[in-house]
Amino acid sequence: MPTPIELVIFDCDGVLLDSERLAVRIDAQVCAAVGWPLSEAEIVERFVGRSHAHMSAELQAHASVPLEPGWEEAFQHLYDEAFAAELTPVDGVVEALAQLARAGVRDCVASSSGHGRLRRTLGQTGLLARFQGRVFSAEDVAHGKPAPDLFLHAAATTGVAPGACLVVEDSTYGVAAARAAGMRSLGFHGGLTPAHRLTGPGTRTFDDMRELPALVAAAGELPLP
Repeated sequence: MPTPIELVIFDCDGVLLDSERLAVRIDAQVCAAVGWPLSEAEIVERFVGRSHAHMSAELQAHASVPLEPGWEEAFQHLYDEAFAAELTPVDGVVEALAQLARAGVRDCVASSSGHGRLRRTLGQTGLLARFQGRVFSAEDVAHGKPAPDLFLHAAATTGVAPGACLVVEDSTYGVAAARAAGMRSLGFHGGLTPAHRLTGPGTRTFDDMRELPALVAAAGELPLP
């Protein structure tokens, strides 16, 4: 029997905001600067969907130059400038969110980004007020994606059982976290992650945010992972 979806949990970067392309471009510069050159494809595979703390720890472990405390501050302006100049919502997502709101669908954000960055980026793109009071970060839990902690925290805080939640994600680690949480998911491959890396139990993939309202309406028919 179909299970009604009571809560849609949105990832932020790459789902609501077209930020992954910008971040990965700068990430490649940072990796090269610390002596661990990675291609953008390698960065996507290693880091997209993971927390900033995880990436920072990996860079410190692999860097071929000494990294003093606070080393990341020297690169922050690169991200800030790129986001200030180029950051936009994902194509079609604003209209899709409006349709979901008109249909009375409850939603929230659960992102690997920190709260400070989420306030800046969602605020810059006009989406912060849309999710006010319903923004969860990897900073809120002990373990980030692909662990289920963040999604379970979002569900518990909003009072919805995991089996009645639907996660919208664009990363391998994100859909893995949704499955570990016992939640259905929609894998968006209109960005950097190809569809084959998102497929799996309880997940339906799509590449156009204009499809989202219809996919949410039909998501209760997906089997639980």
